[in-house]
Amino acid sequence: MNGLVLALDTATPAVTAGVARHEDGAITVLAERVTVDPRAHAERLTPNVMAALADAGATMADVDAVVIGCGPGPFTGLRVGMASAAAYGHALGIPVYGVCSLDAIGVLTTGEVLVVTDARRREVYWARYRDGARTDGPAVNAPADVPGADAALTRAPHYPTVAGLVRAVPDWFAPPAALVPLYLRRPDATPRAEQTRR
Repeated sequence: MNGLVLALDTATPAVTAGVARHEDGAITVLAERVTVDPRAHAERLTPNVMAALADAGATMADVDAVVIGCGPGPFTGLRVGMASAAAYGHALGIPVYGVCSLDAIGVLTTGEVLVVTDARRREVYWARYRDGARTDGPAVNAPADVPGADAALTRAPHYPTVAGLVRAVPDWFAPPAALVPLYLRRPDATPRAEQTRR
């Protein structure tokens, strides 16, 4: 698939939206808008999409495909991004590709890298990469229980980028698979019937 790609991710505290041109494997990021606020996924995603399109000099009608980070991440954040991506794809009649949000970070790395994001509840989501290819994970653990975490370098927080999201799509010429969120654990909320049995 060659053309204009709308890339979205809401699996971390960052609400990411951007536009890139994908041509024969080459990726050119035209615009990217990121708001770091773990409570503003629903409020910031559409404004970030519209601002990124405007920055790129494009409209929604120009978009040829959508890429969405499918987590791992919290239930609400993932649902906001994935529902929006699916709605854009359906309305425009274009393909929607889901990728692991950790891959959108790891795919741009070289050497042996451990990618970690905040899973809340004193846990982290993690995956291990070698020259951009995932070799272990994704999983969720307490930081002390992540294999090899004691040797990992501490850096400023990194979030999925437009370039990483587009690069993480494994095959642009294959039909996209169904979107499946990577929750990796049960939601905090429990159905009322389950609460009464306790």
